[in-house]
Amino acid sequence: MTGGGIHEDVFPAWSNSVEKCMEHFEVDVTTGLNNSSVEKRQKLYGWNELEREPGKPMWRLVLEQFDDMLVKILLAAAFVSLVLAYIDGHVSGENGLTAYVEPIVIVLILILNAIVGVWQESNAERALEALKEMQSEHAKVIRDGNLISDLPARELVPGDIVELRVGDKVPADMRIVSLKTSYVSIEQSSLTGESMAVMKSTHAVKEDIELQGKVCMVFAGTSVVSGMFLSVVVNTGMTTEIGKIQSQIHEASLEDVDTPLKKKLDEFGERLTTVIGVICLLVWIINYKYFLTWDVTANNGLTNFRFSFEKCTYYFKIAVALAVAAIPEGLPAVITTCLALGTRKMAAKNAIVRKLPSVETLGCTTVICSDKTGTLTTNQMAVAELVLNGPTAGITRDFQVEGTTYSPLDGVIVGLQAGVLDKNLQSCAEIAALCNDAGLMYKGHQFRAAGLPTEAALKVFVEKMGVPDDQAQQVIVSQHASTNVSVDQPTVNLGCCEWWNKKEPRVALLEFDRGRKSMSCLVRTENGKNRLLVKGAVENVLERSSHLQLPDGTVVKMTDFAREALLSKLYSMTSKTLRCLALAFKEELGELSDYDGDTHPGHQILLGSTNYELVETGLIFVGMVGLRDPPREEVSKAIDDCREAGIRVMVITGDNKNTAEAICREIGVFSEGEDLREKSFTGRDFLALLPQQRRRILSGTGGLVFSRAEPRHKHDIVRLLKDAGEVVAMTGDGVNDAPALKLADIGVAMGISGTDVAKEAADMVLADDNFSTIVSAVAEGRSIYNNMKAFIRYMISSNIGEVASIFLTAALGMPEGLIPVQLLWVNLVTDGPPATALGFNPPDLDIMKKPPRKSDDVLITAWVFFRYMVIGSYVGIATVGAFAVWYTHSSFLGIDLSSDGHTQVSFSQLTNWGECPTWKDFKVSPFTAGSETLSFDNNPCDYFTTGKVKATTLSLSVLVAIEMFNSLNALSEDGSLLTMPPWVNPWLLLAMSLSFALHFLILYIPFLASIFGIVPLSLNEWLLVLVVSLPVIVIDEGLKYIGRKMTERERQSRKLKGA
Repeated sequence: MTGGGIHEDVFPAWSNSVEKCMEHFEVDVTTGLNNSSVEKRQKLYGWNELEREPGKPMWRLVLEQFDDMLVKILLAAAFVSLVLAYIDGHVSGENGLTAYVEPIVIVLILILNAIVGVWQESNAERALEALKEMQSEHAKVIRDGNLISDLPARELVPGDIVELRVGDKVPADMRIVSLKTSYVSIEQSSLTGESMAVMKSTHAVKEDIELQGKVCMVFAGTSVVSGMFLSVVVNTGMTTEIGKIQSQIHEASLEDVDTPLKKKLDEFGERLTTVIGVICLLVWIINYKYFLTWDVTANNGLTNFRFSFEKCTYYFKIAVALAVAAIPEGLPAVITTCLALGTRKMAAKNAIVRKLPSVETLGCTTVICSDKTGTLTTNQMAVAELVLNGPTAGITRDFQVEGTTYSPLDGVIVGLQAGVLDKNLQSCAEIAALCNDAGLMYKGHQFRAAGLPTEAALKVFVEKMGVPDDQAQQVIVSQHASTNVSVDQPTVNLGCCEWWNKKEPRVALLEFDRGRKSMSCLVRTENGKNRLLVKGAVENVLERSSHLQLPDGTVVKMTDFAREALLSKLYSMTSKTLRCLALAFKEELGELSDYDGDTHPGHQILLGSTNYELVETGLIFVGMVGLRDPPREEVSKAIDDCREAGIRVMVITGDNKNTAEAICREIGVFSEGEDLREKSFTGRDFLALLPQQRRRILSGTGGLVFSRAEPRHKHDIVRLLKDAGEVVAMTGDGVNDAPALKLADIGVAMGISGTDVAKEAADMVLADDNFSTIVSAVAEGRSIYNNMKAFIRYMISSNIGEVASIFLTAALGMPEGLIPVQLLWVNLVTDGPPATALGFNPPDLDIMKKPPRKSDDVLITAWVFFRYMVIGSYVGIATVGAFAVWYTHSSFLGIDLSSDGHTQVSFSQLTNWGECPTWKDFKVSPFTAGSETLSFDNNPCDYFTTGKVKATTLSLSVLVAIEMFNSLNALSEDGSLLTMPPWVNPWLLLAMSLSFALHFLILYIPFLASIFGIVPLSLNEWLLVLVVSLPVIVIDEGLKYIGRKMTERERQSRKLKGA
C-alpha cells in the first residue's frame, strides 16, 4: 500500500476460518468483488506497490561532503590564503599566479572530494528498487463473477479473490480459501529462511505464531512450486511482509553510523583544530613586537602605540602556513587509494566490496551473524545417505552419498560403481527417476532445481547411480563430461533419468496429499503390465508395506523385526537432521494393471484422492533415502579460524530449532555434547527474555544459534549486539536478511544464491558464496588497517615536523623558511606516493591469531605520540638548521657551501633580520642561484627576503629527503630495518624514487621553480641535505628499540598475571 491510505487494525486471517475471512472482507469466493467495492477499497488502501522513499536532494548531498572537521579547516585556510593573496597583489600592484596557487589547489581538492562523496551516496539505495522487482506484475483475479487473467498486480485490493498455480509469483499477502489440487507448496526461503518448499493448506492456525507457521497464508514475492488454489487478498503494498522489510531497510539506512576509522579521524581533526589554534596564537604572541610597538614613559606608562599592518599580515601568513603544515591534506586521498587497493585484493579473493569504508571496518569485526540456509549450507537439497535391504529381512545396507550441490558430477555414491546395480538398486533408481516431476537448469554458473528441491536432488542421485546398460552408461558418462557450463541452460539433460523414462513410460500420477503423505505413479513395464512406484514419508509407507525386496530381486514378507530395524535406521537418520523418504512399488494392481488413459474403466479409481491410499497398500518396500541441505565443505575450517581470531559466530536462521542445532554442531559452532540451554533460542523466545538476560547471553563466550527467526528478529538481534559495542558482520542471501544486512556494520551477501535485495543492502558480496571468503576478507581488513595506521602515523609525524619547522622559525625570529605553497606540495605530492606505498606492506604472519582490535582503540598511543614528537622535533630542527647553516656558515662538517659567493651573517643578525634597516655599513655580495645572479646593491636587507631563495630550497629539500627516510621507519611500528629491510615492500622504494623525481622536477624546470620560489642545488648542497636528513633513521631505530623492550615487558607481565 502506498502512502495516504487509511489502514484498519490487522485482521489475523491465518487464525480465522475461511468463512470468517470471507465475512470480514465481504466477498464471495465464486463472484469476487464488484466494481464499486474495488473503487472504495482502492481509495482506502491505495495501490498494491512498495513506496519509494524520497532521496536526499543534490544540494544537501553536496553540503554534507563539507561537514567534516578537516575539510572545514582546509576551507578556512583556503579563504584566508585567498584574502591575503588578494591584499598582497593589491598593495604591491602585482597579481601573479603564484600567490593564488595555494587556495586554488585546496579548493580543487575539496571539490574532487565532494564529487566522489556525492557519487557514492547517490549510488547507494538500490535495495529498495530490487524489492520492487520481486513483486508480481499481473494476477488472475475473479471480479463480478468473471476471471480476469492479467489484471495489473498494483490494482489488487484486500478482498480480491486470486487464482494461483505452479510457476506464479504471489502478488500480495493472501489467505488460501480453497485448494484445486490435493497438494500445494510454496518456495518462501528468501522470505523466511526455510530450506525446503512449504506445504500449504486451508486450515487456520493459532493467532500467536511465527511467520513460518502460517501455513494457510502465502506472501508477496514468494513462488508457487506445485499445485493450484484460490486465495483472498489480505494485505497489499507496504503492509505485506515484503513491505515491512522495505520499511526496516529504510530505517536501517537512516541509522548508518561512522566507521571506526572515520570516528578516529574526526577525533583527530577536532584535536588538530585545537592544536592549530593554540600554535597560531603562540606565533602571534611570540612575534607581536614586530607589528605592535609602543614607548614607555618615565613613570612606566605606555604611549605612542604603533601598529604595522604589513608585519601583522606577514605573521598572519605564517599562522596560515602553520595551518597548512599541520593539516595532512593528502590523507583523505591516500586513505581512499589504500581502501581501493584493498578492494582489488579482496575481489581477487571473491569478496566484492561495494562500500569502501567497509574494508577497514572488517578488520575490527568481533561478531559474525550468519544466516544458515544458503550461507553456511548450500541451499541445495542433496541425498546424503541411502539405506537398502540386505540379504535377509531386517538387515540393511548403508551407502553414503557425496556431493552438496545439484551438479550430477558433484560426488559419487561411496562403495557403488556407477551402472553396476543389483535388482534392489535398480528399483531404487527407477522410483527416484520416475516418481518425480522436477528437473535441473543451469543458470548463473550454477545448477539449480526446476521444481521441488527434494525431487531435483533425487534426480541428481539417479545420475550418480548410473544405469544397468553398459552401452547406455558410456554414452551418459560422455554426455555429462561434455556438458557446456559456459552458458545458461533452461533444461539440463539427465541421461540416466531419461533412460528410465524411455524404458518405463509414465501413464498416470497419484498426487501427494497430507493424509497419506506419499505420491505415486503408474508406469508401463517392458512386459506390457503396469507397475506402481511410490515415494513418501517412511512411517506411512512402511505401514502400508507388506513385503520387501532383497538385493537379488526376490520379494519376501515384511516381518516385525524388519520393520523395527528400518524404523531404528530412520530415527538414526532423522537425528542427523536428514529428511527421509521411503521408496516402494506394487505389481499386483488389479483393474489398473493395464490402465492406459482416461477411457479405461479403471479411470474412476484415479479421479478422487480418497482412493489413492487403497491403491497404495500391499507395497513392496525398496529402501529409503536421507536428504538435507548440506553444510558447505569449507565452513568448519572457517569457523575454527574465526574462533582463533577471537571472532564469535552466531547463526540466525528461519529454519527449525533441531535442524539449526544439528548443523551448528556439525560445522563446529558448538562442540559435540555441549549444553545448549543458554546457547540456542527461537527468535521469539530470545526477544521475550528480560533485557538484562539478553545482554548477558549476547556478551557471553562461544557461539549462539537463533532459529525460527523472522526478519524483525534478525534486525533486533543485530541492533542489540551493536548497542553492546560489538562490531557486527551479518551474512545472508534472502530478502528476509536485507534489514539486518543494512543495519550491521558490515552486511555480507551471497553473490550466486543471493537475491538482488540482499546484494543491494549489503556492503560486501561474496562472488563464490563461500563462508571462508569472509574470514579471508577479515584478514585482509586487518592488514589494511595496520598499513593505514602506518601511513597515517607517517603523514602525521611528517606534519609535526613541518609545524615544528615553522614554529621554530617564528619563535627564533628568522625569515620565513617554507611558504604555504611549498608545504602544500610536500603534503600532497611528495608525501603521497610513499604513504600510498605503505598500503602494500606485507601482512603479519600472526594477523589472524590476535583478538580483534576494539573499535575505540586509539590510533596514536601516548608512546607513539612521544616518538613522533621526537621525530617531528628533529625534522623541524633539521629544516630550520639547514636554512640557518647556509646563512651563517661557509662550510658544515667539511662540506663547502661558499661556492655560490653568498655572504655569511651572524646567527644574531639572522634572528633579528627585521632590524636590518638600522644596521650600519651592512653590505651583501651578489651570489649565484641557478642561472641567475642575485644583487642587493639597492637594498641589502632584501637578502633576508628575496635573497633567501637558496636557503629556502635547502630547507625544502631537507624536508623532502627527511620525510622519504622517515617513510622507511613506517615499514613497521617497532620492527627494526635490520629485520624488516626496505625491499620487503618494493613499492615503497619505487614511491620514494617517484617523490624524489617530482622534487627534482620542480627544482630543475625554471617555470615550476619560479612558482615554488626555489632554485637548483649544487652537489655539495645535496651532500648537506643528506647529512642532515639521514639521522632520522638512527633516531627512530633507537626509539623502536625502546618500544620493543616496553612491549616485551608488557608481554611478560601478562604471562605472570595469567600464571
